[in-house]
Amino acid sequence: MSLLATKQSTKEPIIMLKYLVSCILFLYVTNTLIAQNEVAKVQREYVTAQLPVDKEIIIDGKLSDSEWDYVQWDDDFTVFEPNNGKKASQLTKFKITYDSKFLYVGIRCFDSIPSKIESRLARRDNFSGDWIEINIDSYNDKRTAFSFNVSAAGVKGDEFVSQNGDYWDSSWNPIWYTASLIDDKGWSAEMKIPFSQLKFGSAEEQIWGLQVHRRYFRGEERSIWQPIGLDAPGWVSEFGKLKGLKNIQPQKQLEIQPFLVNQFDSYPAQNGNPFRDGKDYKLNAGLDAKIGLTNDLTLDLTVNPDFGQVDADPGAIALDGFQIFFEERRPFFIENKNIFDFEFADGNDNIFYSRRIGRSPQSFATITSGEFVDEPTNSTILGAAKFSGKTKNGWSLGLLESVTGNMYADVEDVAGNKRSELVEPLTNYLVGRVQKDFNERNSFVGGIFTATNRNILDNLDFLRRGAYTGGLDFKHNWKNRNYYVEGNFVGSHITGSESAIALTQTSITHLFQRVDASHVSVDANRTSLTGTGGKIEIGKAGGGNWRYDGGVIWRSPELELNDVGFLRQADEIKQTASVSRLFLKTTNLYRKANMQFSQYSTFDFEGNYNRVQYEFQGFINYKNNWWTEVGAAHKPRIFSNTVLRGGPRWRWSEENFAYLFFGSDSRKKMSFTLGYVNSQAAQNNFSLKRYVLRLSYQPFDAFNLSVSSEYEENPNKTQYVTEENYSGTARYITGSIDQKTFSTSIRFNYSLNPNLSIQYYGEPFISRGTYSGFNFVNNPIAKKMEERVTMFSENQISKATSNDAYLIDENIDGTVDYQIENPDFSYVQFRSNLVLRWEYIPGSEIFLVWSQGVVGAGNPNETLGKNLNRQILDQQKDNTFLLKATYRFIL
Repeated sequence: MSLLATKQSTKEPIIMLKYLVSCILFLYVTNTLIAQNEVAKVQREYVTAQLPVDKEIIIDGKLSDSEWDYVQWDDDFTVFEPNNGKKASQLTKFKITYDSKFLYVGIRCFDSIPSKIESRLARRDNFSGDWIEINIDSYNDKRTAFSFNVSAAGVKGDEFVSQNGDYWDSSWNPIWYTASLIDDKGWSAEMKIPFSQLKFGSAEEQIWGLQVHRRYFRGEERSIWQPIGLDAPGWVSEFGKLKGLKNIQPQKQLEIQPFLVNQFDSYPAQNGNPFRDGKDYKLNAGLDAKIGLTNDLTLDLTVNPDFGQVDADPGAIALDGFQIFFEERRPFFIENKNIFDFEFADGNDNIFYSRRIGRSPQSFATITSGEFVDEPTNSTILGAAKFSGKTKNGWSLGLLESVTGNMYADVEDVAGNKRSELVEPLTNYLVGRVQKDFNERNSFVGGIFTATNRNILDNLDFLRRGAYTGGLDFKHNWKNRNYYVEGNFVGSHITGSESAIALTQTSITHLFQRVDASHVSVDANRTSLTGTGGKIEIGKAGGGNWRYDGGVIWRSPELELNDVGFLRQADEIKQTASVSRLFLKTTNLYRKANMQFSQYSTFDFEGNYNRVQYEFQGFINYKNNWWTEVGAAHKPRIFSNTVLRGGPRWRWSEENFAYLFFGSDSRKKMSFTLGYVNSQAAQNNFSLKRYVLRLSYQPFDAFNLSVSSEYEENPNKTQYVTEENYSGTARYITGSIDQKTFSTSIRFNYSLNPNLSIQYYGEPFISRGTYSGFNFVNNPIAKKMEERVTMFSENQISKATSNDAYLIDENIDGTVDYQIENPDFSYVQFRSNLVLRWEYIPGSEIFLVWSQGVVGAGNPNETLGKNLNRQILDQQKDNTFLLKATYRFIL
């Protein structure tokens, strides 16, 4: 049967899109009509007073300074979790005062059994044991806040809160001062927060959002000053008020932080290779700066940034051909990330993906026999500047500019002749973002623009010369923010040589060469592509026990974001819906619980109905703080346009999957999580079994150890292998793969004091796949698996002795028609970091780092255990030792 003849006729996508939009509009009208008037909440107020000019508070945690007498205590905390709204079991009191430059917070946490206060040492931003935090919405925008936390052990924590409490950014590290003290009444804490670390506009009297939040560790009780119901639509929007801040002047921030790095690398030497003589030494210096243009808006600068102490990425391998998403870990790009964020669809799709800046070079040097090459691992960031902030009028502004330099691979032959080859061009990245709050901060509209421009030379003309994206987004909340509608629209335009645009058209993201697609085709003469995407969603986010939402997402075939964004797949229209039931009232069985049912369907722009999924999820937190999470899904329809990498549309057998996770009380010295995931496809097409074990152990207050292990078996009878030519016809070859993967991450932290700690991270990762049962695609959308493929008989396939390839004599005439390279693999990776970190004064640090790593290929025919032993334990590893010192000048 012809592949083209198997294509099913379907409705045009525009009809489906109109139908889905009509459903969204129906939900909007329904929500508006049924939403009941909410009971007005009582917003508490704390009125502070200014210290006299000659008065100063010493931050020692004692609360003994007479200056505290100028302001009154406030208390009457209520429980947030588990018994929401009830009076807190332990008394908490606080005071707030200020002078011309600092905000002072004093807190008294009474405890009925002071000897049982949990005082655990940890690194900064590790919230262990008993703690107290103050949240300040100095923008008063009801969406963002600055959080300052201190534990009973004196460990400091700070986070920038955005998205109304949905995102807490612990990479924000302001300069502030704190101390805590345990006594016979409980424990107390003092905080001294410079106004320069907060953002606010000029006003005769400042009115800020305020929340004080205590964790009573022994009873696992969270109590708060401003009552918030568990059914609230967010966190920041529910704050109380801090008043009485009169005639304080916004403080313009000016900080300069130079750094110096000494680095020594040792690794196995390679005979004759001048680039692998066994050791390297580097001396590096750079500068970070933070300049407050106004109190609201900050300019961040970095020159020759160093990210040597950043954790290595976890091991991963993808057989589907798609790129792997890795989280950003570099401080410069993480800070104020919320302003630049533009998640326009679902998953990780984002117009701005900062890991593109400083990426690994996209080309490789061409070498001949007798030549050695030194390839750069990352592009050098020559400099970057970031202008960001939010004004008192509700304008969120962000502008990021970065330049990465020309990157060369150095080549040298055995005679000592040297040359360099350009592998990544000089590139400029620009990202601009703006949002405006209105409707009493209940709504916003915004936009984003990005530009990537490369200085392309002849040998790199496969790269796109320019890439530009733009987007508009909005969100409207009503009925006390319990209901919302949100959406966005994005557009992209890329330019480049004919070869660059042809490569884009045929990439895994687009696959215009698909043989059965009539709505896309490769045009080898094109020098640009323009595409669109977007989302619209409406739902109920708060109030009562029910939540629901529905939406539509689309990505046109020509949408391309991957120059400075992240886009996994284009050519998709997706409908989503979910409904959740929350069980918020504590019972004798549980503290809280929830369950959710969700559904989605996908289509492509030709109208093909590709996928539908129904899923159930449930979670329960028991009275003893143990917990269970369960889920199950049914996928009766699974079609894919990408499995055959440009071949016809492919059908998978229907799939069912389920998972079960449960864990013990995380407060205990020893806690664990056990998990199991099982996926099974009809006709035994494919399956997945994943086993998860996580352990956490804290034998004493200054030390904690965690281990997280996963083992996975993922067999598949129709795993794509390659495409071959047989008598002028494309042959899409698949095979039966037996894939096993194992990884374990190990972390420990030992804190000598709140500012001096030793931390270790290590992860071995092994994935092995062996193939058998090779076959070729016959009818790719047949319902039965045996009709989709035809197995090669013993007379058709044999194995070569010279190169380990498989020889195919499809017509059994004694002549090899084509051959298949042996696809068996075994990928092995080990990464580790041992870091001593000393914050010798606030904002200034010394790092001593020892990193180890090895990456290689094992023997696919051996077990994971043997590969672990031979390729990791028995191998000499690459070692990096570095000493980094920073000093933060505050001017």
